[in-house]
This record gives sequence, structure tokens and C-alpha cells, in this order.
Amino acid sequence: MIEAADAPRQYRWGRIDPGGALLTALTVICACIWFMPVYWALVTSFRTEDEAIKSFSLLPEHPTLYNYLYILTHSKLPIFYLNSTVVSLAVTALTLVMSMSAGYAISQLRFPGRRLLWWTIMASFMVPVPALIVNHFIIVASVNLINTYTGIVLPLLIAPVTVIVYKQFFDSVPRDFREAAVIDGANEFQLLFRVFLPMNWGVTTALGIITFIGAWNNFLWPFLAATDENMMTVTVGIRAVQDSFGVYYARLLAGAVLAGLPVATAYLLFQRRVTQAITLSAGIKG
Repeated sequence: MIEAADAPRQYRWGRIDPGGALLTALTVICACIWFMPVYWALVTSFRTEDEAIKSFSLLPEHPTLYNYLYILTHSKLPIFYLNSTVVSLAVTALTLVMSMSAGYAISQLRFPGRRLLWWTIMASFMVPVPALIVNHFIIVASVNLINTYTGIVLPLLIAPVTVIVYKQFFDSVPRDFREAAVIDGANEFQLLFRVFLPMNWGVTTALGIITFIGAWNNFLWPFLAATDENMMTVTVGIRAVQDSFGVYYARLLAGAVLAGLPVATAYLLFQRRVTQAITLSAGIKG
């Protein structure tokens, strides 16, 4: 009986692909190498300052929450969190509404300049966003929107990938749904929000999550548009924390961990949606 039970197991082990096993081992090694700086930052944030400088152990000898308490009480990190939340939510909501409306119009409506608008959106991939930073700053500064939520949010709404994803999805919706709703007297807004949008909640959720993460992680534009500490986002405010704390490594890494915690949590909770959005974007760009 034992030999009979072991036979399938031995058979399965005998069919292991050496190439696949080598590739798996290489992937695990690369993942460990990538995760090591993240692990070291997390561990160091629980050390004392003396231990952070002198110790090279994989675990803190005297774990402490002092660094997190200090940075929360002796910096403007809560304000940075609030600013990042407001900016990220505003960018996500406005980007989705604008992108789905534009995608629906290009896909379902017929109007003069439709093809020109579509090819303009497609051609926008050729223009890197950093190349527009100077123009954005001049325009925002000329209308006195520096150090305002509006000035930070508006330039971050440029998202041609989202428009293209929505347009391609709306193209795949059978015309019968639209014709049936038109017969029932639905207007274009009702068609979009009551017929087409409920069909792609999965795509909308994926694009919303990836847009929120991108807005939260954005550094260059908020760095230029927010010079007042009370308007800085987390990614920009960490620099101010670094300047005020000096070379206190444990405190700085505690601040870095707190800055990345919301994004890491969102990714862990919605990993499948994030992967779906990245796949959609990669498919468009490819």
C-alpha cells in the first residue's frame, strides 16, 4: 500500500521540467533581492537610532515604536496624508469621469473632428509627461493656482491610456444594447451611466485603483506646484521631514514606511484589479 501511494508522487517528481525549475528558482532569487531593501527599511524603522547605525542584524534587538510616534507628533505628516488623499481621490474621480465620457463619445457618437480627436489622443503617447512640466507650471502660475489643490490636480488629469481603454471596451459592446435603450427613450447620459458603465465595473475599478496609486506616488509635479508645507503631498513632504530631522535614519525610514503604507495596502487588497489595469495599459502601449 505504501509503495502504491508513493508511486504517483515519484512519478510527479520525475516529470519536473529542469528549465521551469531553474526559472522558478531564478525568479525567487530576484524577488528576494528586490524585497531586501524594503525589508531593511521596515526593520530599521523599528530600531533605535544607535542600533540603526551600529547593528546589521536581520531583526531589531530592541523593537520600538518611538520612531513612528515621533514622526507623527513632530512633523506635518498627517497634513501630508490629508493632502495626498484629497489630491489622489480628486484625480481618480475626475480622470475616470472624463475618460469614460471621452471614450464613449469617440466610440458611440459621430461628430466633426472625431477621427482627429482620436488620433490626437493616440499620438499623445509620443509626448513624455515631464516634457510638459514647464508649460504646466507657467500656465498654473499665471492663473495663481500654485499651492492650491486645483493647481496640483489639473495637470495630473492627462491620462490618454484610460480614454483608450474605455473606447476599446465601448467598441466591443453590441449595438443591440444601445438601440434597445434608445427605443426606450434614453439620452446619451443615460446610455453611458445606466447601460454601458454597469457593463464594465471591473474595468472601471481596475483603472480607478491604478490611477489612485499613480496619483499618490507622483512626485515631480506636486514638488513644483506645492511650495508651502501645508499643501505638500506625502511624497514631497518626506523631503521636508528629511531636512528637519537631519540624518536620523530610523525616523526617516519610519516616515518612508508610513508614506508607502496606503499604496502597499491598496495593492495587497486589490492585487488582481491592479494586475488587470497594468495588463490593459501594457496591451494598449504594446
